[in-house]
Amino acid sequence: MEALKVGFIGLGNMGAPMAANLARAGCHVTGFDTANTSAEGVQMAAQATDVAQDADVVLTMLPNGSILRQVAETVLPGMTSGALLLDCSTVDVESARNVASQAETSGIQFVDAPVSGGIGGAAAGTLTFMAGGTDAGFSKAKPLFDIMGQKAVHCGEAGAGQAAKICNNMILGATMIATCEAFALADKLGLDRQKMFDVVSTSSGYSWTMNAYCPAPGIGPQSPADNEYKPGFASELMVKDLGLSQEAAVSVDADTPMGALALALYKQFVEDEDGLGKDFSAMLPRFSARSRPL
Repeated sequence: MEALKVGFIGLGNMGAPMAANLARAGCHVTGFDTANTSAEGVQMAAQATDVAQDADVVLTMLPNGSILRQVAETVLPGMTSGALLLDCSTVDVESARNVASQAETSGIQFVDAPVSGGIGGAAAGTLTFMAGGTDAGFSKAKPLFDIMGQKAVHCGEAGAGQAAKICNNMILGATMIATCEAFALADKLGLDRQKMFDVVSTSSGYSWTMNAYCPAPGIGPQSPADNEYKPGFASELMVKDLGLSQEAAVSVDADTPMGALALALYKQFVEDEDGLGKDFSAMLPRFSARSRPL
């Protein structure tokens, strides 16, 4: 089988290791990033339009929906009919659907496939992809998912991948806050953190934020808490994702009070406290240092 030709736009903390994994697996990868970053094994292009020429797949990993729309307008005219535009960014549902419509008009397949797993998962090739698009588009993307990740779920039509991602991360943000609150309360009640973990991790308080990504240093599997809260998933990215969840909730008239409160707390943490550049689990020392509001 001839190696896939992949154009990769957006070689940041997530995109660079993803692109390197594709190149390592034998794909011919041409990359572009406005910050002139690069990735191992990836041939760099001078402009975004260059990566689209003759590519079987153009993969994007971008900061937001506005930039995705701009990039799509730039690269779609230069893509070969039947090729795939695969967006792995986390953006608003409406932007994903808008680009899907543009792609269809141009004779290009489109799949929105945001990821879960963070920088570590990108480097290890163990990401989870939540995909929206046609069956044909998902099938064309599947070989790339298999290289870059451990699981890919076809969630439905265009935009469904983004919907799944923002719902997942709304749960994640709210759950992390609850986990950090509980540890801070346990501390003040004189309960040993290890004993707390031993009970909760095998009881009804079981959660991913407790069992797999514990915010308490030295407790449970190794996590960013054991590395001075250097981000695996930065707090400002949680603000972005929670913001997307609330925009979506407004657009469909969904009542999401816990999601709204989680967004408010993370915004306060990032904008007014010392959360910028720290992992989203750094909410634990934040709660530990606080007293109950009057």
